[in-house]
Amino acid sequence: MPSSAFLIAVFEFVLLLFSLSFHECAHAWMASRLGDQTARLQGRITLNPMYHADPVGTFLIPGIIIFGPLIGFSFFSGFLIGWAKPTPVITRNFRKIVRDDNLTTLAGPVSNLILVAVAFIILVIMAVAIPGGKQAVRGSMIAAFNPAALPFAHPLALLCTLAILVNLSLFFFNLVPIPPLDGSHLLRNVLPYNAVQAYDRIPIWISYLLMIFVGGSILMALLRPALELIFGTLLSL
Repeated sequence: MPSSAFLIAVFEFVLLLFSLSFHECAHAWMASRLGDQTARLQGRITLNPMYHADPVGTFLIPGIIIFGPLIGFSFFSGFLIGWAKPTPVITRNFRKIVRDDNLTTLAGPVSNLILVAVAFIILVIMAVAIPGGKQAVRGSMIAAFNPAALPFAHPLALLCTLAILVNLSLFFFNLVPIPPLDGSHLLRNVLPYNAVQAYDRIPIWISYLLMIFVGGSILMALLRPALELIFGTLLSL
């Protein structure tokens, strides 16, 4: 097992845990701001991953995707998906139920975009303000996709590059309208009553299969052009 590939895998997994926790914390914080204290009372306004972790979505599936290729199992390689334990929300506590539920739902994906923006800004500052910064940023991109180049990567630049990869993946994946992902809440709020009843009866095992196979395909279709735009912008500095 190449040590460089293992180290990048560990970086990705730690970043995923933090990003999922930040995502769910954002849901809980927004719900609290809008009048529903359910998540706050359950201690969900925290970055501690133990309060948000889902055994399948936080550990099993991401673990297979991230560490599987290191032992020759690469069935899911090429994309990173994951999810945390849904943040509890009682919508009747909101003043404007549909609006506030949508705002609470969107707080999660927006939190991932915030992390992408922070990482991007750090890379821009490195590229334009630090001697040798452009080479460091370029080297981090190479190392993110080719672990053999890890010894030539700047640690902070590599961390920011991986943070962009992980959080863009979470942003797009969570907007897929498959229960219990955030996109399903947004879709549910515009469906007629009978359709909502049918939607709510989708078995969880079907949701898992849809998230892994359909969600993964949608993720790759959206993620590639977004990464090309971001990394192309950084390389042009």
